[in-house]
Amino acid sequence: MAKNKTSAFKAVILAGGNGERFWPLSTPERPKQFLKVFGGESLIRQSVSRLAGLVRSEDVFIITSKDLVAATRKELPEIPASNIIGEPMRRDTGAAVALGAGVAGDGVIGFFPSDQMVADATAFRHTVSLAAAIAARSAKIVTIGIKPTFPATGFGYIDPVSKKFVEKPDERAAKGYLKAGYLWNAGMFIATAQTFKAELSEHAPALLPLVENGAANLAKTYEELPKISFDFAVMEKSSNVDVVPGDFGWDDVGSFSAFDRYFPHDSRRNVREGPCTVVDSEDNICVARSARISLLGVKNLVVVTTPDAVLVADKSKIAEMKKLFAK
Repeated sequence: MAKNKTSAFKAVILAGGNGERFWPLSTPERPKQFLKVFGGESLIRQSVSRLAGLVRSEDVFIITSKDLVAATRKELPEIPASNIIGEPMRRDTGAAVALGAGVAGDGVIGFFPSDQMVADATAFRHTVSLAAAIAARSAKIVTIGIKPTFPATGFGYIDPVSKKFVEKPDERAAKGYLKAGYLWNAGMFIATAQTFKAELSEHAPALLPLVENGAANLAKTYEELPKISFDFAVMEKSSNVDVVPGDFGWDDVGSFSAFDRYFPHDSRRNVREGPCTVVDSEDNICVARSARISLLGVKNLVVVTTPDAVLVADKSKIAEMKKLFAK
């Protein structure tokens, strides 16, 4: 672990996505965090900008793929180049958190996804500050739980009373979680470096080399690591967890359904971006980034064109985009 890091609050942005859920707008070469579709700036830029005032640029670290280091440095020139670390292979968020804890140094460290939206940055910073204060005076990992607005089946949940984490449920279970007052798991974790190391040591010791050695010898180290999320590796097993509710307009923008939330609709509830002709059609999402799209007599479709690809999907199936890449 680097000895020149201060005990100030540190932020680690997890940016290892590979672009599947918004293909073909996003690709492995330019994944979701680089999209400038929502909010005018890329999602990773928004993730860093909303931390302004909480953390200095030199105390922001980005964990990404080795193939995305150059693009990330270009997108975030104020972050020291040495703070943008490329993983040699995908090992899920367990390895990314362990590596982040290893390179960030001492003090309180917050882990934040690079591909989410926040409507109220001031409220977000207030919530993070509260969570960081709790983490500083306790040996707990503090997570931020989001009050659900619908029974989502694509998110994990947290019971704010028992602090129990549960993975993505079916619709019936999700409705039960809402009724019971569960919160969405937003994938934000805040604790001291010592707490992260202790929890990884107890629950996921295979990941400890990253905490102890930081970015040294990553290629060799990663070959021997398990592929496991931080939720599975630590959060679902640990008894040292606290939850701070967050209400700051959070959105995972996890699929093309986000276009229905953030773009205007025509009189028949179609979203149209780019050259789209829509006749006798309703409830469609039409995104034309290259060839014109013409829709006639159809409904509930997502149709996207880019210079390299075309997507046509039923709206009800867009949460299953990964199936396209398993073929």
